[in-house]
Amino acid sequence: MSDDIRSSLGLRPVINVSGTMTSLGASIVVPEAIAAMSSILPQFVEVNDLQRKASAIIARLTGGEAGFVTASCSAGISLAVAGAITGNDLLAIEKLPDVNTEKNEVLVQMGHVVSYGAPVDQAIRIAGGKVVYVGQATSTHRFHMENAITEKTAAAVFVVSHHVVDYGLLNLKEFVEIAHDKGVPVIVDAASEYDLRLFLEQGADIALYSGHKFLGGPTSGIVAGKKDLVRSAYLQNMGIGRGMKVGKESIFGVMAALEAWETRDHSSIRERETGYLNLWKQALDGRPGVTALIEPDPTNNPLDRMRVIINAEEAHITAWDLSDALARGSPPIIVRDHEVEHRYFYLDPCNLHPGQEKIVAQRLGEELDKARASNEIIATPLESRSKHRFDGALRWPD
Repeated sequence: MSDDIRSSLGLRPVINVSGTMTSLGASIVVPEAIAAMSSILPQFVEVNDLQRKASAIIARLTGGEAGFVTASCSAGISLAVAGAITGNDLLAIEKLPDVNTEKNEVLVQMGHVVSYGAPVDQAIRIAGGKVVYVGQATSTHRFHMENAITEKTAAAVFVVSHHVVDYGLLNLKEFVEIAHDKGVPVIVDAASEYDLRLFLEQGADIALYSGHKFLGGPTSGIVAGKKDLVRSAYLQNMGIGRGMKVGKESIFGVMAALEAWETRDHSSIRERETGYLNLWKQALDGRPGVTALIEPDPTNNPLDRMRVIINAEEAHITAWDLSDALARGSPPIIVRDHEVEHRYFYLDPCNLHPGQEKIVAQRLGEELDKARASNEIIATPLESRSKHRFDGALRWPD
């Protein structure tokens, strides 16, 4: 009998080669975090004291002065922005998102205004921040940011993500230099990043991480950085942060995941993932209309992914139709398809249970063989796919 809980719940047994995506459950939680959560669930604790213990671990691993655990990295953006606006003024904290100061403007480069499932700028606005967009989508120069900073500027947000424009913008060191020259704190959204120390080392005042992506902890976010700013963000738990709270199990689970991160054999994991990529490349090389390229992570995380480029005329199927066929099949394979209109998708090896890499190779072959056997090219109009993208969500829970 299978020990996969999904079958008893009537859920599809999806295989995730998309990455650490929240919509798929983000990541496989490490055994240390599972054990920690189970051990604390039956017990009562004073949550503020537990967060003090978490702060010490977060500070040690990030190099920050303090830290705490919240509901998600998105929550971390809102709490950090709110803290920059209110400081430790408890009445101001209660009044948010209404603000009692004109110093509530938050700078963000236009090319960083992306969606991670919700818009980055919305996380700023719900904290009472007035978003000031800096530069253009593909071009931010020093003069753009220098002239955007006024006496009303409370903070500046920098986003590290594969979704952002990766050229023509200010890098973090420049961004920090300009902000600090005028006394503006910098908040870095580094939700999906491996390096827990880099962004604070490069001058950020607060760095935000996901606790449930590469760390393999429970659904959560980590706020780390300068003690006064972290404290102001933490105080938001008496205001807008109440709806972003985490339980004792998530705090303790993140603590365990962080300590496991210190001792994790990262090189062995990378070696295993490289083996998966090589297996998939062997399965795809030589197939008509298919090009498989192993590429490094765009934000310099120590991992590679496979870009699968599809020539529909030769493969008899478009990249988006192949992506959809893999998702509909048995078992469902969910690929990273956020750029599929460019005729490719990605396979991410970081979230597989042993043996699933072979199933992925097999399913790729099955769908490509099926397409080649078709007398016509399988080519759903891309605009039709876009038109119906949210149909399922709009029908929920039906």
